[in-house]
Amino acid sequence: MKIYLLKRKGRLSQENEKKGKSRKISLYLAYHYGAGQKREYEFLDLYLYEKPKNRLEKDHNKDTLQLAETIKAQKVIDAQTTAHGFVSSVRSKVGFLAYFKKLTEKRFDSGGNHGNWLSTYQHLHDFREGKDIAIENIDDRFLESFKEYLLTCKTRKGKGSGKLNQNSVLSYFNKVRAALREAYQGRMIKENPATRVKSVKSAETHRQFLTLEELQRLARTDCELPILKKAFLFSALTGLRFSDVKALRWENIKHSETDGWSLQFTQKKTKGAEILPVSEQAIKMLGEKGNPEIEIFDSLDYSAWNNLKLREWVIEAGITKKITFHCARHSFATLQLSMNTDIYTVSKLLGHRHLKTTEIYAKVIDKKKIEAASKMPQLI
Repeated sequence: MKIYLLKRKGRLSQENEKKGKSRKISLYLAYHYGAGQKREYEFLDLYLYEKPKNRLEKDHNKDTLQLAETIKAQKVIDAQTTAHGFVSSVRSKVGFLAYFKKLTEKRFDSGGNHGNWLSTYQHLHDFREGKDIAIENIDDRFLESFKEYLLTCKTRKGKGSGKLNQNSVLSYFNKVRAALREAYQGRMIKENPATRVKSVKSAETHRQFLTLEELQRLARTDCELPILKKAFLFSALTGLRFSDVKALRWENIKHSETDGWSLQFTQKKTKGAEILPVSEQAIKMLGEKGNPEIEIFDSLDYSAWNNLKLREWVIEAGITKKITFHCARHSFATLQLSMNTDIYTVSKLLGHRHLKTTEIYAKVIDKKKIEAASKMPQLI
């Protein structure tokens, strides 16, 4: 990896330009991981005067550049230390809340997953009363205390005084475990304390889904946001998560005479490379092929506004269920199982790493079978 110190000129309004104010230059670091690898950038919150007018501004530029070079040198040493398998003494002192917030921001395009990370960060912030703690100081006691806090704290939603449900506690605690796992893999800590602390037991929940007839009604019903309708139905036909639908590009869509259509992509959530066979119906729903490097659902956002329009569309179709975008993925799974696709295949189609995750859908189908059996009319 190579690290470069770069400069970016700031914008100066016409009003400030008329006043004779000097344009400022922002300093930032660019991390180059090699050919074909995504580059990362870190802004240092350090600025230079583009045209220093006096000795004071010149001294400021000199001192600021020296500070930036020192930061860069430390980052280079840090990278070399990590590359040789040693834990960085500098990175281990990074505040855990600040680190967790950065991980949360990296997941901005992942829809509901970002919302879960953000909620976890807010609970961490409340738990610590806004005070950060060095990541090297996170230990078993901290994790047990945070777990206890989650099990007893009140929900942040609305004005209610109810406690968090069991699965929210599980989700939030697992986000902290995931952050520590990432820190350990990044050589920020010598050991991962989360491996010694038991997680929270999950509670069995009812996963809301749409039947084939309900999906057909949605397909026949107009939605105020056509791209939302197209994305939701595409998810129901493929089982893709919102984050993977959002990131989908035309270059990810492949076709062969023998195997038909497929999507070749990297899952946003698991980072696993996937080859997902899809139907011609799903591909036709995408419309005319565009620029291979542009996101197909470029204008699709995960927002409260889109969630509202989704609910309005569902109601307009005469469906009373509480439906979220993720229910499209649930619907795909339950439909596949109801059509007797074996659970192992469904697990692979969903990109699940563990069959146990897919078994939740099988339980839903079993309940539907019991309900169907109980509807049989009396013969005697």
